[in-house]
Amino acid sequence: MALWDFVKKQFIDIIQWTEDEEGTLAYRYPMRDMEIQYGASLTVRDSQLAVFVDEGRVADVFQPGRFKLTTQTIPVLTYLRNWDKLFESPFKSDVYFFSTRLQVNQKWGTPNPITIRDKEFGAVRLRAFGIYTYRIVDPKSFYLNVSGTRERYMVDDLSGQLRNTIVGSMTDLFAESGIPFLDLAANQDELAARLRAKLADNFKALGLELSGFVVENVSLPEELQKILDQRIGMNMVGDMARYTQFQVASSIPTAAANEGGVAGAGAGLGAGVAMGQAMARSLGQTMQTGGDAAGATKESAQDVMQLLEKLHDLKTKGILSEEEFSSKKADLLKKLG
Repeated sequence: MALWDFVKKQFIDIIQWTEDEEGTLAYRYPMRDMEIQYGASLTVRDSQLAVFVDEGRVADVFQPGRFKLTTQTIPVLTYLRNWDKLFESPFKSDVYFFSTRLQVNQKWGTPNPITIRDKEFGAVRLRAFGIYTYRIVDPKSFYLNVSGTRERYMVDDLSGQLRNTIVGSMTDLFAESGIPFLDLAANQDELAARLRAKLADNFKALGLELSGFVVENVSLPEELQKILDQRIGMNMVGDMARYTQFQVASSIPTAAANEGGVAGAGAGLGAGVAMGQAMARSLGQTMQTGGDAAGATKESAQDVMQLLEKLHDLKTKGILSEEEFSSKKADLLKKLG
């Protein structure tokens, strides 16, 4: 009985893998103390590659197909080759299967903002995220450099390494390119193409092919985005009168929620327009050459007092906050000085 059990363990006649667990990149065929039968069949399916490892060294790589394992295809013949040695063979071979399917929708992103020097904004911090797709094309390199002798190597085991590689290359590319942030954000497809080309060698060293790379978003952190929005708003405002209108219009939603509602906001907007026009007129008279400086100063003082009254009225109606009123009041009083 013991002899039959020993002989039976030799007869593994079909070696195959059906990718039983989602997300598996590499799988070691479970033989334990069993040896491979001479003439056994190795089946490698489409979307797979197989590697024979003899005493810790890669002996051969098998493409998709069916192979009969003989002295012509494997370097070691198992215990059945060694009857004369009373089955005490010093050899042991392992078979590893590798999935060559595309690993899609792999996510990458910057865990922390990346600081770069921008031509327009100076030093800025950027965030970016997207997806990428890869697959195994060189199982020998993947076995030697990544998966090793593990029984099973999963997609999640590799995700952190690839994500950090992507972020590091992206930081380097941003520094090298000198492209302003606004141009980066507006040309995400071109940025993705350049990153993919830069990353190709890093993936190849691991036995991988970077099949697709997408940049979904490039943005500033929230606090810097607010500053950029304010700058854009100021660029849209051509002069003091328009800026005043812009400020008053921005406060309409707040005014609508206060006593007086939209009607009060409408009155405030009209006051804001008048204030902007009066300030522009006052400044123009002050800077005019050859005129009566004393008269201009007197008229400016009258205008400022009128503006202060209008600002106080806006504060009373809840359109301007106490802080906004005090700030504008201080600015106007400086002009009188």
